[in-house]
Order: sequence, then structure tokens, then C-alpha cells
Amino acid sequence: MNRILNIFLIVVLGALIYVGVSNAIDNHNHAERHKVQPVDIQSIVPARYVPVMPFEGPDFTTAAENTIHAVVHIRSEFPGKTNIYNDFFRDFFGEPGTDPNRTYSGFGSGVIISEDGYIVTNNHVVEGAGYVEVTLNNKHKYEAELIGRDPTTDLALIKIEAENLSYLTYGNSDDVKIGEWVIAVGNPFNLTSTVTAGIVSAKARGLNILGIPGAIESFIQTDAAVNRGNSGGALANTKGELIGINAAIASQTGLYTGYSFAIPVNIVRKVMDDLMMYGKVQRAFIGVIIREVNSDLAQVKGLEEIRGVYIERLSENGGARESGIIEGDVIVGVDGIEVNSTAQLLEIVAQHSPGDLVFVDIIRNGTKQRYNVELKDDQGTATITRKEDSFHAPDLGVTLGQIPESEMNKLHITYGMKITDLDDGMLRNGGVKNGFIIQEINNIKIRSKEDVDFAMKNIKGGVIRIKGIYPNGMKMNYGFLL
Repeated sequence: MNRILNIFLIVVLGALIYVGVSNAIDNHNHAERHKVQPVDIQSIVPARYVPVMPFEGPDFTTAAENTIHAVVHIRSEFPGKTNIYNDFFRDFFGEPGTDPNRTYSGFGSGVIISEDGYIVTNNHVVEGAGYVEVTLNNKHKYEAELIGRDPTTDLALIKIEAENLSYLTYGNSDDVKIGEWVIAVGNPFNLTSTVTAGIVSAKARGLNILGIPGAIESFIQTDAAVNRGNSGGALANTKGELIGINAAIASQTGLYTGYSFAIPVNIVRKVMDDLMMYGKVQRAFIGVIIREVNSDLAQVKGLEEIRGVYIERLSENGGARESGIIEGDVIVGVDGIEVNSTAQLLEIVAQHSPGDLVFVDIIRNGTKQRYNVELKDDQGTATITRKEDSFHAPDLGVTLGQIPESEMNKLHITYGMKITDLDDGMLRNGGVKNGFIIQEINNIKIRSKEDVDFAMKNIKGGVIRIKGIYPNGMKMNYGFLL
């Protein structure tokens, strides 16, 4: 029994010793964890207020001040027709009604380009209008006179009788860079001019929105916000110089969704100068039918580089053929400016007139060559023509001009007048093409405006019979019911 009791006491004593030692260790560790450490107060830095530095963004104030008083609101009154509008322009300009017995109004903008009241706007803003009213930024209103228009560039020139007006000076659209800051100025609501800003997103955009033969489309693309009624307004650089005329927006809703498009000012300036000086645009051509070079075309034609525009055919009397350029050549530059698309080529050539000489860089069999080319008009001549040489026949929906003597000799004809501008209307809907030479209307020979007026006034039975010939020698007879 004593032995058992001794063993029990030893066990109890060992347990007590273990508990005591464990508690001592735990108390030491706890004290170490909660021990307060001294802090060097010299390392504490008091908080200070640091002002945020101002953002150094572009300053548009000068550009806005230079432009807002030169941008106007335009209200055009139309008879009830809509055939001059396509989807792009309906979204941008608004669509008149269709009741032929009513007059409808459309709204747009314009830019004053001279102190005596010349104003540039889009052709689709005023085409077919019976009355055009201009409201300045100061709310003064004027009736405007249509000086001239050019459907192929969607530009028109109007004039108001006023003096000492604020106007915009021309910039140089060739110098415009992608990424450059620009402002878009319009007067869409007949209140005062509205300014928005953005950057140039792209150049030489071809959109195929005009839908007429010979159209020149080489737009400046920008993300500056524009909406309905801005058509014909200004695109300006940060100096306040005019670099484009706003023409369209990319939209499924008719509202701004990210991109807008402007006609480059170098084209605008050329068209406006022509309309002021001659009453009509002096359009020049190299004399080529072209395709843009892509990987597929390069492979088919065996081209070494994917660049430039490929010449498929040459015009019979064009300057390119006469200079020595041949089919299969690839145009890569004009007057030292690189050409890599149809839009670029059109933009460069559109700044010239018939009779101008340009040097054209081409690639032939892998070798670069340069040719001097005399530009010509669509009749194959290098002469300047004036408005009085042509006239508009509204009943037919055409503009008729004189035929060059060289073309008359080639076709073996001695009379007739050539269609130089074809509106939507009876002849165009009936299949007549631009360039057709009208020789007779209801058996009356056509040599002048007086002949056309006489023939139209003496129509019997509501039937119009038109006889003529195309420049390729094809003779045609057309019949129309009024």
C-alpha cells in the first residue's frame, strides 16, 4: 500500500510542476507580445495640403471666337419632293414631306467666306429650294441668292446683301494631321452658333454617299459632335481657320454616334473660286479609270507592292494617254503627294483646273517613273468654260452645255447640246445618262436655250420625244409622258 501511495504522490507532484512551468512560459510570451515599444517622434511627418496641378489641355477659345460669328443658320423652302436626299443626308439635314401641293422647310448651316456676304454650304441644303433664308449669329435675317452649286462635291455658294461681315479665312487641308484637335461649328437651331471639339480621326475617307457619277468623296473624319442642322457648318483648326465643311454623320438614328465627315477646305476653296469667277465648276481629269491596289489585285496583276491605284483603262482624249502613261501602270503620287487610294487621287486632282500641268508618279514593272500630264475636262478639252455657255432646263431636269468643236467633228454632227449635269427627274429616271447630246426635241433641232424653250412650250399630247447621241457614237431615241 505504501508503494502505491508513493507512486501516486510522485505523479501528482509531476503534474503540478508541469502546470506551473507551462503557465510561466505562457505569461512570459504574453508579456513580450504586449510590450510597448518606444517610438522615435522625429520620424513622424505632419500631413500637408498639396493642391492638384491644373490639366494642360487644348485651348479652343481663340478658335471659337474667330468662328462663331461667321457661321449662319440656313432655312430652305422646298416643294414636296424628297428625291435629292439619301439616308446620310436625311439624318444630317432632315427630310421634307412628300405632298406636292405643300411647301416644306429644311434647315442647315453655312459659313461666311467674304465680308460682302458670300456663304458656302452643302448642295443638299439648297438644291431644289424655291427660297433660302439666312440668319446670322446676331439674329439678323436675309434672303439669299443661289450663285451656283456643284453636286459632285456636295457644295453650293449663296450670297446675301450685307457688308462688313465676320468671315472665316481658308486653312490648308493638306496640312491637317490625324490626331489634330479641331472644332465643329454649326447653327442648327436658329439660336446662336454651337461649338464642339474633337480630333481628326482619319483623312481621305471615301463613303460613296453622293450616289452620282463623277462624285468627289475624300472626307476628313472627326469625332467632334455634330447633329442635325450642322450640315454646311465649319470644321476649323485651333487657329480658327476653316479646314472643312461638315457634310454628313455616321448614324443609324439620325443623332451623333461618334463620327462626322467634312469636305476638305482645299476642295471647297477651288469650287467656291470657280463659282464666283465662272459661275460653274472647272472640273479637271487625268483621264484614267482606276482601282485601288489590294493584296488580291497585286497577286493577280503580279505587282511587287500593295500601294497606289491601278490604271485599268485610259480615256480616249485624256491627258494620261497623251503623256505616255499606259494601262497597267500604278499611280503612287501626284505633284509630290503620295497617292494610295481613289479618294486621295480625287482630292488632289479636284484642286486643279483643265489646262493645268501636274506630274504623276507611276510604278511600271517595278520601276518608278514620272510623267507630266495636262489635265482636261470631261469633254477632253483643256479650256475654261463659263456659266453663260450652259443653262439649266428645269422641265427636263438637266443642265445643257455647248459641244466642243473637236467632239462634234469626231461624231460627225453639226448641232446639239450636251447634258453636263443631270438632276433627279424625268430624263434621269428614264435612263438618260450624263454626257448625252440632245439633238432634237419633238423634231425641233436643238442649238440653244431658245430652241429648248420653244420645243417645251409646243409639246402636244403630253409626249416628249428626244433624239440624240452619246460621246461613244451610240445614237438613242427616248420617249416620255408628261
